[in-house]
Amino acid sequence: MQHSAVHSISLLDSLLLLLPSSSSDAVQTRSHARQLHALLLKCHPRPSPLLFSLYTYLGLVGDALRAFASPPAPSPACYAAVIRCSSARGLFHHSLSVFARLRSSGAPLPHALLPSVLKSSAALRDPRLAETLHGFLIRSGWLSDLFSSNALMNTYCKLCHDADDHARTTTDGVSKCLPKFDCLGSVRKVFDEMPERDVVSWNTLIAGAAEVGMYFEALSMVRNMGVSGLKPDSFTLSSILPIFAEYVDDYKGMEIHGFAIRHALDSDVFIGSSLIDMYGNCTNVEYLCRVFDNLPNPDSISWNSIIAGLVQNGMFDEGLKLFRKMLILQIKPMSVTFSSIMPACAHLTTLHLGKQLHGYVIRGGFDKNAFVASSLIDMYVKCGNNRIARRVFDRIQSPDIVSWTAMIMGYALHGPAKKALSLFQQMEMENVKPNHVAFVAVLTACSHAGLVDEAWDYFHRMSKDYRITPRLEHYAAVADLLGRAGKLDEAYDFISTMHIKPTASVWSTLLAACRVHKNAELAEKVAQKIFEIEPRNLGSHVLMSNIYSAAGRWKEATKVRMTMKHKGMKKQPACSWIEVQNDLHGFVAHDTSHPWYNEIMKALEVLMELMKRDGYVPNTEDVLHDVEEEQKRHMLCGHSERLAIAFGIIRTPPGTTIRVTKNLRVCVDCHTATKYISRIVGREIVVRDLNRFHHFKDGDCSCGDYW
Repeated sequence: MQHSAVHSISLLDSLLLLLPSSSSDAVQTRSHARQLHALLLKCHPRPSPLLFSLYTYLGLVGDALRAFASPPAPSPACYAAVIRCSSARGLFHHSLSVFARLRSSGAPLPHALLPSVLKSSAALRDPRLAETLHGFLIRSGWLSDLFSSNALMNTYCKLCHDADDHARTTTDGVSKCLPKFDCLGSVRKVFDEMPERDVVSWNTLIAGAAEVGMYFEALSMVRNMGVSGLKPDSFTLSSILPIFAEYVDDYKGMEIHGFAIRHALDSDVFIGSSLIDMYGNCTNVEYLCRVFDNLPNPDSISWNSIIAGLVQNGMFDEGLKLFRKMLILQIKPMSVTFSSIMPACAHLTTLHLGKQLHGYVIRGGFDKNAFVASSLIDMYVKCGNNRIARRVFDRIQSPDIVSWTAMIMGYALHGPAKKALSLFQQMEMENVKPNHVAFVAVLTACSHAGLVDEAWDYFHRMSKDYRITPRLEHYAAVADLLGRAGKLDEAYDFISTMHIKPTASVWSTLLAACRVHKNAELAEKVAQKIFEIEPRNLGSHVLMSNIYSAAGRWKEATKVRMTMKHKGMKKQPACSWIEVQNDLHGFVAHDTSHPWYNEIMKALEVLMELMKRDGYVPNTEDVLHDVEEEQKRHMLCGHSERLAIAFGIIRTPPGTTIRVTKNLRVCVDCHTATKYISRIVGREIVVRDLNRFHHFKDGDCSCGDYW
């Protein structure tokens, strides 16, 4: 019997040596693990905790749990091993169930298992369970243990995070979790009652306060941490830097940056990424690039931060260059990397690059990610390909509100608007609650199609059915709708009685409508409202000059232009872009500098002759110059979008879709001319102007001539 016991102990020692290590002889397969299990059982029928550790390391959770369920009754150490195993593998309910069985067995509780139990509790986000475990720790006297108290604080912090997220995402603001204040109050209570605190304790409290928006308290805690004799570490700084990003205060952020440099923390990738995010949000591109360049070994998070920072600050080409460099260095992008880089393609309307990124997304297995899918939809929508955007949307198993909204906005911008409304209704039927952005999308769709009654219905339902208070974007959409529909006085009254003070941009939507509907008298009243808010509003000065010119009031138009000159304001020239053979070509109205200019003008002359035979008559009402009619007709031919379209026709194979982007609204004559051109050359021509997309095909436009 003594020999058997000695043999059993030697087997345990052998098993310990075979646990994962750097040795190539360590057990690496299920077959080997089960052989060792069988050998051990021959001489030692009670399962060993080491056995569960081995099974856990190999990912054989099922084998570990079956061994635990087999007789004889396991020891407390085995209970602890299974609890750790279940928690490590995400089986949180099972972990807590085994803990409950251990408590009911009356056996002594191993102290080391408590962090795993609290980890499972934190993962399940159950407030009542957290309070129950809190009570157990108090009764057992284990709350004085540093590690257990830190784990309990972390549990409460995650509940605070959930309560804050839920309050932001639910329309009625009611959360099933503990209220935000109670959660943080529980964290603070545990912290205050701890006989001993370490850096982790302070970091948990600081991160919890920062997470729920209690920024002043978080910063105060950092100061108190220093008073207590503990030095903030990289986690501390990473927790408080987002505060300065939120407040757009890079001056205070620089103080933290200086602290990091003085304490040799600036090379830490977590600190570096947080600094890049902070400087990016504060529009300090110089410093965000400097931080990144000084990181000795930036990881994928750091690369993503610098790319996102550049893109969100309008440096799209630079963001794309860094993304290419990231791939060359074989740093694997994360899903959030694609969400960051896609807006660059969308803004530059580089469809070929967007398609390349889509291919990488599919090859990398990121196409199932909802955030990436939503970014793809947005990119294709803004690059003028709604068909592929819808294809991406249809492949999402459970679209979230971001995906639904992106697709609804796609139909709002491209048409037909009825599809946007139908999709909105489908979203509601699938119990996805629309947020304020979704209502902006559906109101935009109504505006672009002149659906006044439907727009009013959505505007009122927003607050009545979903308790969403209208924002400036919603008011602007309705004002734009009324203006486009010619209801100018109604639009003026609507803006004047808004619940919030209208901005210059809201009034500008009505001013643009006054130009379309040639109401100079109301335009003067609206312009006065705008200039009271923004005296140097360039767009409104240009609109008023154009409105006076269209009305033949040349003296007033000249006076506005002289005012602009006196204020140092320069009108933005009309520009159009087209991507041909992966190169982006830009055109300015009447610009002769393009190397293909002569060929472009010859092509336009041929097209003009064919258009006239087909019934085209130039509309010169948008030529706002006091010149002869013949000269006005000549000026129309030099508009930037026509130059870009002609270049696309002569430089791409027959049948190729032509995609043009313009920085201003397409004029009436160019819109008419492009319809004729699409029928003559047998091509689809997609023009993205300041307001929407126009799909010209077979002599018709997707906007229905309502833009």
